[in-house]
Amino acid sequence: MEKGNKLHVYTGDGKGKTTASMGLALRMLGYGKPVLVVQFMKQPNSGELKGLQQLGAHIHQGAVMNRFTFQMDEEELQRTKQEQTAEVDRIIDEIHRIQPALTVLDELAVATAHYLVPQEDAMRLIDEALKTGEVVVTGRGASEALMDKADYVSVIQAKKHPYDEGLPARKGIEW
Repeated sequence: MEKGNKLHVYTGDGKGKTTASMGLALRMLGYGKPVLVVQFMKQPNSGELKGLQQLGAHIHQGAVMNRFTFQMDEEELQRTKQEQTAEVDRIIDEIHRIQPALTVLDELAVATAHYLVPQEDAMRLIDEALKTGEVVVTGRGASEALMDKADYVSVIQAKKHPYDEGLPARKGIEW
């Protein structure tokens, strides 16, 4: 069996992909190892980021999205694509500087599925991160190419969720 750094993919339509990745980050921090957390397509105000940063995780503050892609006009969508893609090189620079034992690329799968980050840039980012440690990619719609590349694939399926009954996302639970 080949030793070395592994790629983990958490995908599917169920709740828990980010939560699982942040649990792995917490575990790595517990052993005193450097962790880099990058979130694509999210606001930087979630509880997991605050908690992990307090424990020593490096949080990459990248391009923030204030709206869903389906709410954007063509100009906003093109600008968002440029902003998200431009982050790839900044993240790679950060990986080279920090040398994380774990890099969490939260929502990269969905950013790629929505063409906000080109597949080849996503793979280049993953390859660079794998040089220093384990890598987790989360998000709905993970491509076959990404899942084929992965060593671990978890597909999280939604069976029941209060959101389906109109309950909005709750602080401390969904964010």
